[in-house]
Amino acid sequence: MPVKIRITVQDIMLNAQLFDTQCAKEIAGALPIITSSHEWGDEFYFEIPVNMPSDETATTVVKVGDIGYWPPGNALAIFFGPTPMSKGIDPVPASAVNLVGKINGDATVLKSLKGAGEIRIERG
Repeated sequence: MPVKIRITVQDIMLNAQLFDTQCAKEIAGALPIITSSHEWGDEFYFEIPVNMPSDETATTVVKVGDIGYWPPGNALAIFFGPTPMSKGIDPVPASAVNLVGKINGDATVLKSLKGAGEIRIERG
């Protein structure tokens, strides 16, 4: 079953879910995660204490609001707009990510929080 989570950056809280995959379950087991995030275009990414290989969901085709796990960096990526590799409005990850979750609602509000630094992800 999907796991409900909350993503908090400064005073903005977004509800999201982690999918019912092994990779997403490992991430859920590592919650809460409080860390400093990095930015790559309109993407927040940060290393997490999870080490998983690419899985059947691995893709470079993502949408705004998708949450991906990037195996080469043991990192979680939250997509909220175009990245440096984008040719249009959709984000494009640096390489394939496991699709592990989705923000419920408007992920583009994260654009106003670039440079915020700390991000918190917890069960919701």
